[in-house]
Order: sequence, then structure tokens, then C-alpha cells
Amino acid sequence: MAPIKALNTGSVRLTLVVVLVFVALVLTGFVYKMNQPRILNKYELRANGAVELDTPRKFSDFQLTDHHGQPFTQENLKGKWTLIFFGFTHCPDICPTTMAAAARMYAALDEDERENLQVLLISLDPERDTPEQLAKYVPYFNSDFIGVSGNQHVLLKLATELNVAFSKVDLDNGDYTIDHSGNLVLINPYGHYHGFMKPPFEEGSMRLAWRSINASF
Repeated sequence: MAPIKALNTGSVRLTLVVVLVFVALVLTGFVYKMNQPRILNKYELRANGAVELDTPRKFSDFQLTDHHGQPFTQENLKGKWTLIFFGFTHCPDICPTTMAAAARMYAALDEDERENLQVLLISLDPERDTPEQLAKYVPYFNSDFIGVSGNQHVLLKLATELNVAFSKVDLDNGDYTIDHSGNLVLINPYGHYHGFMKPPFEEGSMRLAWRSINASF
């Protein structure tokens, strides 16, 4: 009877090992799945403030200047995702609020996700927003962010093709401001207009939407 008992004990141990391995595999798969971006449908994306175009749109090449004084063209939009905000550094509220929201969203991403996303402020006020001025303003939100500006006609054409409206408004004190759309424009890694995010911006919703769009691209 002793050999039979030893055989039964060995079988129990083997069964226990198999069960533990199975449980470990199930838990590993569950954790992996939980860490993967959830693919949202278009209604869920809209609920999180994002709109994905049915067909991404190509737009004209352009040449602007970044806050380091270097040329910035459509080629700089290829190879990774880009979030573009059209604003200006003298903007009293909407621009800093939007840039701060983008900074919180960007900082909460994983390192590899940040490497696949750039945030760009395109100034609609080239008279005041020189590269030097942009260099003081944009890195305040995040040192990875890029500020660009340039010829007013180039800016107008680019903004129009990306469905961004703006206009210069003279003030009573002789100064001026700029009224402009508040959306964040999303450019895909091919350099095409892919969609946009609408205010009000909440960091968690922005991150959820971008992760979904990136995962389904």
C-alpha cells in the first residue's frame, strides 16, 4: 500500500503545479489585457471630447520656424502623432489653460507613448511671437513641447486646411487680441489631419481618447 500512497501524493503535487501554472497564466493574461488601451467607438470618443475623421485628410506643405529658430515643415509632423494648438502667447486664458491640460495629459503617458507624440503650439500672432518669445513661453508647460510661427499667409492657409478659424481683433486701447478656435488638432504619423479634440479638456479623457486612436491606427 505504501507505493500506492507515494504515487497518489506525486499525482496530487503534479496536479497542484498544473493548477498553479494555469492560474498564473490567467492572471498574467488578465493583467496584460487590463494594461492595453481600450478601443473606443466613435460615440465613446465623442463622449471623451475627441472626433476621428472617417478619412484622414492631406494638407499642403508649409514652412514655419520653431522656437529654436529652426525650419519647421510638414516633414516634422511625420513619424509620430502630433497634437496642434493654434493660439498665441499673449492669450489671457484659453491658451494657457489648454497648454496646461496638454501638459498634464502628456506627463501621464508612458515613456514610449511620449516618444510617439509631440505637442505643438502654432502661434497666430507672428508680430509678437518671435522664436525668442515662444522659447520663453512654450517650454514652461513642458520642455518637450514645440512652438512655431511664421508668415501670416502661411499660417492662414494651414489653419484653414485644418478647420481652425481665427481673426485679429483691435482693442480700444490700441492693442489687439486674436479670436480663435479652441480645438486641439490631431495629426497622424503620416502627416495627415486625423481628427481633433474639443474643449473643455480633461487630462484623463484626453489620454483615454488618444490611446484608443493610437491603438486602432
